[in-house]
Amino acid sequence: MNHPLKRRPRGAPFNHEPKAVTYAREKAGLTKRALAKSCDISEQLVCDIEAGRRNATPETLLKFASAMNCPVVVLEAKRVVVLRQSSHDTTEEQALNSATDQTSSDTPPAGLPAA
Repeated sequence: MNHPLKRRPRGAPFNHEPKAVTYAREKAGLTKRALAKSCDISEQLVCDIEAGRRNATPETLLKFASAMNCPVVVLEAKRVVVLRQSSHDTTEEQALNSATDQTSSDTPPAGLPAA
């Protein structure tokens, strides 16, 4: 059974960081052609991945990491983590802010001598 190609939606983030792939390849002393040959992929694909025109699959990143003798995490795109605050956290933060606002700026923190 033929499976349709899964394409990355336009504008979706890459699995890799293009500049990191280029940097790691250069640090390993490999040309694009040598990297492509050792990973059994086309030189054009290596060029497209480094230029940010094509997405590197996780399997390709593993091949790159192995060929360049570097950890895969170096080549992967940074994941952006968005932390959401619950209303409970916000209430605690507001209480802390109001407590610090009530202390005057002329008095030193507890345990420190007055100037």
